Amino acid sequence: METQNDFIVIKAKDQGVQVIGLTRGTDTKFHHTEKLDKNEVLVAQFTDHTSAIKIRGKAVVMTKHGMIHTDKEE
Repeated sequence: METQNDFIVIKAKDQGVQVIGLTRGTDTKFHHTEKLDKNEVLVAQFTDHTSAIKIRGKAVVMTKHGMIHTDKEE
């Protein structure tokens, strides 16, 4: 399987924003969790092991497709 190498930037707008990496394969599982303080920034990359990233809390997510605010409806 070829690695995507796409990455996203996550900026916490509140304390305690959770960023959870999910595995690839037949069984999707949590494999990594980070907790961000307000205004902390995390750069996360999709890899051979990470197929999805779940974000809980108020944050701004920046991708090559645009910017998403988790607390606003599109």
